[in-house]
Amino acid sequence: MVELFVEAYRLRLLRGLEERLGQCGFSRIAGVDEVGRGCLAGPVVAAAVVLRPDVLIPGIDDSKLLGPEERERAAENIRRAALAWAVVEIAADVIDRVNILEASKLAMHQALRRLDPAPDCAVIDAVSLAGLPFPALPVVRGDSVSYSVACASILAKVERDRLMVDLDRVYPAYGFAAHKGYGVPEHRAALATHGPCPIHRLTFHPVVPREARA
Repeated sequence: MVELFVEAYRLRLLRGLEERLGQCGFSRIAGVDEVGRGCLAGPVVAAAVVLRPDVLIPGIDDSKLLGPEERERAAENIRRAALAWAVVEIAADVIDRVNILEASKLAMHQALRRLDPAPDCAVIDAVSLAGLPFPALPVVRGDSVSYSVACASILAKVERDRLMVDLDRVYPAYGFAAHKGYGVPEHRAALATHGPCPIHRLTFHPVVPREARA
């Protein structure tokens, strides 16, 4: 019983920003986050979610602090309880063309535009987005201090991990199912042996050294 009270209190603290925004008159607050900016391969994935203010989902936290099964369970509960949610992926070739920051912003914009009903406010993890028809608040480490951003981080992480497991079956030489495209030693060793595949980000230095691009 004590654990239940502690978890409920933790979630109420995590919802503090959303509650304060609600007191300012915002009723549909979207949390937005992305996953995969630092990877050497695969898409960057952004999620946006508008949560019902009367529902607290147990176990919500920064996706990096949850195990795979915890994230899967939380993502299912978020999708079921949300007023609206959307997930968008931007492929490696677009990342190479526009750069990773702009690709991340593009994914976030698209995810927000797909929400139905549309939000009247957004809380975004560390990124400023221009051109939105509603206020958007960038929050550093938003996935640690905002309930809605934490939920978005979970949706994005679960979707991107699923995509990388699928891509591992297409390009089995690189171990994408294990490291999800991050630059771990095993991934770099596979790159040294096999060279990049079609989902690698060719503008990232560990994939194609700058001197090789000259």
